[in-house]
Amino acid sequence: MKLAGYTLKFEKKENFTGVEAAVISVLAILFALFLVGIIFLQAGVDPAMGYYEIFSYAFLNPFGLPLTINRAIFLLLCTCAFIVPMRAGLWNIGMAGQLYLGALSAFAVAFAFGARSDAELPAGVVLPLMVLGSAVGGAAAGAIPGLLKGKFNTNEIVVTMMLNFIMFWLVSHMIKEGGPFMGSGGEGEGYRLPASLQPQPNLGVPFTFWFAIGLTVLLHVLFAKTRIGYQIRAFGLNPAAARYAGVSPFKISLLVFILGGLIAGLAGYHYFGTVPGLFKIPKNYGDFGDLAFYGIICGLISQGNPLAAIPLAFLFGGLTSGGRFVQGKLQLGFGIDYAMLGVLMIILVAFQFFFRYRIVLKKDKER
Repeated sequence: MKLAGYTLKFEKKENFTGVEAAVISVLAILFALFLVGIIFLQAGVDPAMGYYEIFSYAFLNPFGLPLTINRAIFLLLCTCAFIVPMRAGLWNIGMAGQLYLGALSAFAVAFAFGARSDAELPAGVVLPLMVLGSAVGGAAAGAIPGLLKGKFNTNEIVVTMMLNFIMFWLVSHMIKEGGPFMGSGGEGEGYRLPASLQPQPNLGVPFTFWFAIGLTVLLHVLFAKTRIGYQIRAFGLNPAAARYAGVSPFKISLLVFILGGLIAGLAGYHYFGTVPGLFKIPKNYGDFGDLAFYGIICGLISQGNPLAAIPLAFLFGGLTSGGRFVQGKLQLGFGIDYAMLGVLMIILVAFQFFFRYRIVLKKDKER
């Protein structure tokens, strides 16, 4: 593009620094918030007031902050479940189904110990087994697309999307009226965990908070410092070269999907097994499945970096809780929270261009 004696060019970057990534992400967020401000103006609301209400409720309010933390943990785990296969060049779109099977497996452990009898159960024994059960259930759901991809090179996007529906209906069958996990809250709702299996927050946060942060750090170390992490990254960058170097496509595909499913299963246990007000598998399957898909956006924006996903998970968690609150308080139209998140995600994804290219203005040579 010619501009008064200058030529505007796009040069592809070989790499970018963490500072560049942070600056680009912050600029994208500010630009997205500016655009959302137009939505507030159209609704007759001062954007400054709207954002003040959103962020003050999400991060300062004693009722909103726990909700933000719980959603951020859920989103962070779903993001990590997406990132692991992503680093191998594969797409895990099945976090929703994996987290539901993980939750169902965790509740199956409690059920086996007599959770529906309202008896006092040994939490020190049952809770760790529930966490383990959720991990095993999620890993089993992830193993299916991993096996099919590694053995038959099937399209993992199609397989994981189909498995989402299968897992939804499996859970629906187990908690429907007359099903083994049926609760007392009406058709299509699971039984409620007894008080002995309802872990209480410590310092205002559930124990899964520390678990999710620790897992995120471990994933960072896995990709940065270990041999298997190097193989996963090499396979994602160039499958043919990695195969030539002795990396097994079957083993890598199976491994990353098992790990991704395992982490998604833990997300299911967190939301249904530790969040006050739930402690059961609810009937609104779609709400939590839709929330899990935000993990894909966080994974893409963070460029597959688990540590960079932490602030993004808290931002999205805060916007989902604060957006719903401000919708009611300021009497905005239904769906303002989804519109806000939609604009934010579109802009953040669009700004991915600047991770790959830099704009260079060069002066034309005089003839």
